[in-house]
Amino acid sequence: MKKMPTSLIAGALASSLTLAFSAHAAALPAVQEAPLRASLQFLSSDALEGRGTGQRSADVTVAYLETEAAAIGLKPANGASFRQSVKIAGVTATPETSTLHVQAGGRTLPLEYGKDWVWAPGDAQAQRRFDAPLLFVGYGVSAPEQGGWDDYKGMDVSGKLLVMMVNDPQPTAEEPNRFDGKSLTYYGRWTYKFEEAKRRGAAGVLLIHTDASASYGWSVVQHSWAGIERFQLTEGEVGSGLQGWMTEAAARALFAAGGQDLDALRAAAERRDFKPVALAASIEGEMTATVRKVEQFNVAGIVPGSDPALAAQVVIYSAHWDHLGKQAGSGDTIFNGAVDNASGSAALLAMARAAVQAPGKRSQMFLWVAAEEQGLLGSAAYASAPLWPLDKTAANLNLDSLNFVGPTHDIGTAGAERTELGQLAAAAAKRMGMRIAAARPDTGGGYFRSDHFNFAKAGVPAFSIESGHEYVHEQEASAAKAAAYGKRYHQVSDEYDPSWDLSGMTQTAQYTLTLGRMIADAPHMPQWKAGDAFGKARAPAK
Repeated sequence: MKKMPTSLIAGALASSLTLAFSAHAAALPAVQEAPLRASLQFLSSDALEGRGTGQRSADVTVAYLETEAAAIGLKPANGASFRQSVKIAGVTATPETSTLHVQAGGRTLPLEYGKDWVWAPGDAQAQRRFDAPLLFVGYGVSAPEQGGWDDYKGMDVSGKLLVMMVNDPQPTAEEPNRFDGKSLTYYGRWTYKFEEAKRRGAAGVLLIHTDASASYGWSVVQHSWAGIERFQLTEGEVGSGLQGWMTEAAARALFAAGGQDLDALRAAAERRDFKPVALAASIEGEMTATVRKVEQFNVAGIVPGSDPALAAQVVIYSAHWDHLGKQAGSGDTIFNGAVDNASGSAALLAMARAAVQAPGKRSQMFLWVAAEEQGLLGSAAYASAPLWPLDKTAANLNLDSLNFVGPTHDIGTAGAERTELGQLAAAAAKRMGMRIAAARPDTGGGYFRSDHFNFAKAGVPAFSIESGHEYVHEQEASAAKAAAYGKRYHQVSDEYDPSWDLSGMTQTAQYTLTLGRMIADAPHMPQWKAGDAFGKARAPAK
């Protein structure tokens, strides 16, 4: 029997998913703006002190969310509880009691913590001794699907401390689309580089910072590492012994003292035939840190599915409830996080109120995750110990920093095109009289920096839904208002404004629920497109 081409099968499946939605769409209740506004105002109020990880306000936030979930009529997702424990450690490097140093060329390099380099344990250990040789591994990437790219070339790096560059190998005239051209792939993210080094048994990683490659100055690294409590999971996958950065000037001095030329090795690392290069240098001494253990919670509630067979599968809507909390200092020290991400958390509550009125065929989970601002920790904890089997999870639709300006003609669905969700997303937009926002190069790797990504890594079709850019009213003024938020991002000024037009936020919430219901009622779970790297983690759908 002649087989149908894979592309035709995928197209037919996506069409069936789209057609199946129309018969059930009329039963979907509307998301209401009033409860969304009320939740947004409360979650971002001074009373909740910025919902900081490891702070008292985190406990209050979780209590509020689980109380609201129960009142709405959601069912607990974790047995009789709405809570899922997320065990993390708060780690602060203590260079004043550490003796860590770099030996190269027979001398100790005069590297100053904060000024020249920063580091901290990646495994929540308060003390660790090092006597580890340094090895330059280029970009630290192993990507078989990128023409067999492998910076390690089979070398055993266990016990070594790896020095590497950030970002991806750059496109060339011969290969303009290698590593997605202008867009950043996950291989370019520093989180991947730490993870890959850990998988290979390395003692740790030092990343070479440049303003151009990181897209931000060294001061950003300083403020994120030096004297700052950093959080990490204590269960599941933990990091390597040492994680850190060094300035380009420090790296240049290290390579020269180690008998190598930094520029020559960086140029060599742009080629597929690059092999790791040992530096005549080592890191020695003791690294110390203060460590405190903290338990935070994801909050999850269920709308059970109505179909006896499909109810065993679930669509997950997610948003992170945390922000930066209350910090030391004078004046206003509360980072309220109204847009980021009281907006997404409030939208999920409003969506749940609508969803319980008319369940879909598949079950639907509303998931508020913890510690996103600390490195997507809550969603990582969920993915490693899911409350619903991942192979029975149809999709994850994530909300983060929603539209507070006004309604738009378009809606952002970057990442949906990697799966059959792309076609479904377009159909849902059309039904609401909208269109999908024009694609833009993902130069900052945005797809890999929100909670949906931990679902994608585990094989679940997932993406974040974002505001469009074509405003219904006063395009120029509205676009300027949206752009001005950049100055308030992660600042104490990200506060709720009662004058906000929340029709655009309600529109985004309605679109997300519409798409989720479309997935919940479809005959098949959506699939990744053939060849997508994240699709490899998904077992064939039952």
